[in-house]
Amino acid sequence: MNILLLGVGLQGRAALYDLVRSEEVERVFAADADQAGLAAYTEQLGSDKVTPLALDAGDPEQLAAAMARADAVIELLPPAFHALTARAAVKAGIHWVNASYPTPEMEALDEQAKAAGVALLPECGLDPGIDLLLAAQALRELDEVYEFYSYGSGIPEPAATNNPVAYKISWTFDGVLRGYRRPGRVVTGGRITPFSDREQFEPRNVHRIDVAGLGGLEAYPNGDVVPYLEALGILGSVQEAARYTARWPGHAAFWKKLVDLGFLDDEPIEVEGAQVSPLAFVRELLAPQLQYADDERDVAFLRVEASGLKEGEPRRVVYEVVDYRDLESGLLAMQRTVGFTASIAAQMLVRGGIDATGLLSPLTDVPADLILEALESRGVHVRRSIQTV
Repeated sequence: MNILLLGVGLQGRAALYDLVRSEEVERVFAADADQAGLAAYTEQLGSDKVTPLALDAGDPEQLAAAMARADAVIELLPPAFHALTARAAVKAGIHWVNASYPTPEMEALDEQAKAAGVALLPECGLDPGIDLLLAAQALRELDEVYEFYSYGSGIPEPAATNNPVAYKISWTFDGVLRGYRRPGRVVTGGRITPFSDREQFEPRNVHRIDVAGLGGLEAYPNGDVVPYLEALGILGSVQEAARYTARWPGHAAFWKKLVDLGFLDDEPIEVEGAQVSPLAFVRELLAPQLQYADDERDVAFLRVEASGLKEGEPRRVVYEVVDYRDLESGLLAMQRTVGFTASIAAQMLVRGGIDATGLLSPLTDVPADLILEALESRGVHVRRSIQTV
């Protein structure tokens, strides 16, 4: 099979690393705006399967020419390219995978994709991605679900928390900062409860969790849980539910102050005659200071908890992933869990392991056990525990 990889940045490097090691992949056409960086990484991999491409992903003609050479495309580009590349994939008649949330533009492509026999599979990374696979697994183990929580995190291991915010970059930093101003909804007492884009760090929305091997983390709401509850068919019965991001303690209090002061606002302000967005200023100021050293490890953490009844008996199901950077390959845990997942899914689509077409979700349309088994073979392990409440 031939795979087109659009974006060989943080997560794309892990996808490329995984693709060239697959016996099923004959050729990877890899495109990135940083041609020098792509060439250096391709040389580091030492594989003759990679064909670097100089490609403008915003040009439909260039996209069409590149997609004509592939059986599937993995798109790991900024959000502005998601719908554009998905449309191009449908037109080219090839499957499309990325690691970001679906957009209304993608939803509008559902029928066209079905007619073309093409699958569009977003949310195929860590969070969203592996968390959705684990959610599907957990709910299969219950007859009725009353509580549902998921946690996702990419943080430095304790030895690498050597800066004032105890955080380092393993995901696009612009996306992280924009996520700190994300409204959403949770379910409390059986009722849907919204929170605004300035409320997720409010103390009432933050709580502590304990993770074996890591210790105490704090968690704050991450977006809207309601669409996932609807897809799982439990919105009408679940009493408590939320999606959370986890960080080292103190993170929420620090960023709440910056949010309240307007440091993450997008509207430009004039500074000595120049128009500058506060968010862009924070991004450019902090990004160079929050990089991992070559000998430092990050941690990718997921937890999915579901409580309810099984054959009339109370039961609590917990799935967890705690993955660390592989210092031998240099790949961060976030890169591994995102890039490997996208690579596995793209290969399954071409091979025929995922049969559905149209706009798909890992929550309902993907054989979770097969992807989790493939991740296990790559050293990404899942812990499962069952408690009779």
